[in-house]
Amino acid sequence: MLDVNVIREDPERIRQMLRDRNKDESVLDRFLAADEKWRALTEEGNRLRKVRNEESLKISKMKGDEKSALIAEMKKVSARIGEIEQEMAATEEARQDAILNIPNIPHPSVPIGKDENDNVVVYEWGEKRVFDFKPLTHSEIADNLGIIDFDRGTKVAGSGFYCLKGDGARLERALVSYFLDRHRDQGYTEVFPPVVVNRAAVIGTGQYPNLKDDMYHLERDDMWLNPTAEVPVTNLLQGEILEKSQLPINYTAYLPSFRREAGKHSDTHGIIRVHEFNKVEMVRFVEPEGSFDVLERLRMDAEELIREMKLPYRVLLLCTGDMSFSCAKCYDLEMYAPGEDRWLECSSCSCFTDFQARRARIKYRPAPHLKSEFVHTLNGSGLALPRTMVAILENYQNKDGTVTIPEVLRPYMRGQEVIGN
Repeated sequence: MLDVNVIREDPERIRQMLRDRNKDESVLDRFLAADEKWRALTEEGNRLRKVRNEESLKISKMKGDEKSALIAEMKKVSARIGEIEQEMAATEEARQDAILNIPNIPHPSVPIGKDENDNVVVYEWGEKRVFDFKPLTHSEIADNLGIIDFDRGTKVAGSGFYCLKGDGARLERALVSYFLDRHRDQGYTEVFPPVVVNRAAVIGTGQYPNLKDDMYHLERDDMWLNPTAEVPVTNLLQGEILEKSQLPINYTAYLPSFRREAGKHSDTHGIIRVHEFNKVEMVRFVEPEGSFDVLERLRMDAEELIREMKLPYRVLLLCTGDMSFSCAKCYDLEMYAPGEDRWLECSSCSCFTDFQARRARIKYRPAPHLKSEFVHTLNGSGLALPRTMVAILENYQNKDGTVTIPEVLRPYMRGQEVIGN
């Protein structure tokens, strides 16, 4: 959530930001109208309370008709104050709804662009493998090896769900354990938060109301299935005031994630776009100064995992039109999948400045005698599955139909080197 004063001081800057992000400018107009009315009501209410307080002191010293007339007049004032309070509550609700739908302001280094075609490739790492046979897609490999059961996953939960079997399930578990262990080495504290989150949590990180149609809502309890571990992990500190000595705080967590993928109809084959997927997340809480430098380190923490698995990947700097709602700056890491012959996003690493902290009320005190300030939050996938699984199966496939297990994962699979029939 943006600081109200930032919008008031330069609304045209916010209007241009909405244009750059391909967002509807009417949300700004709604906010400005509600905010103007709210301020006028506040001023009128304060003035009338002052009048009532001053006149009430006179009433005790008055008698007769003059006293009765002033009492009657103050009753009218009190009635108007009551009306103002009701109007203010409705106006504040409208103002709050508007500001919750205004996205974060991009960092100056973010390229202005309309969509994913305007993202900037920062660099590529690793060589694409040259095959002496036609590489299969991950779904073909999985079917041949019997490590993913698409039909039975659909039977249990419907389209967009799948079941890992045998070495497929073991490889997934190996990846999660490897990611968590490496992040622990990088200085993150592992947490295992609830997989169900409340309304305050999805508001806190910006998924609500912006992405409410993409989440699974449990209506009876007004709860949501975790859309990404960023939500519960960030909100572990919701409403807290930290001491400067406590920062930075670095958390990592594994959780299953759930998304409806509303309106997305491509990638329905295999496990590239599904409704339930596993992911390891990194979340950082830092002081405002230098938070974009921290973003670069966070990104490298995710890149280290890909490099250790020796998978070719590239880094994209997202443009204004492709960044998510809460981001001030975002990098995507994409692994190359030779069977699909395309790049697949496996991580997004973002700095949110104080946007999430303001919504979730997460502050710190720079010094004992100073007023508390909002922290800056960052998060990154480290890494997301199942696209990492796709990249491994397609890059490490062999001509005989087997798949070589990346060396760094073998200790997590009891030394096994190959997945075969």
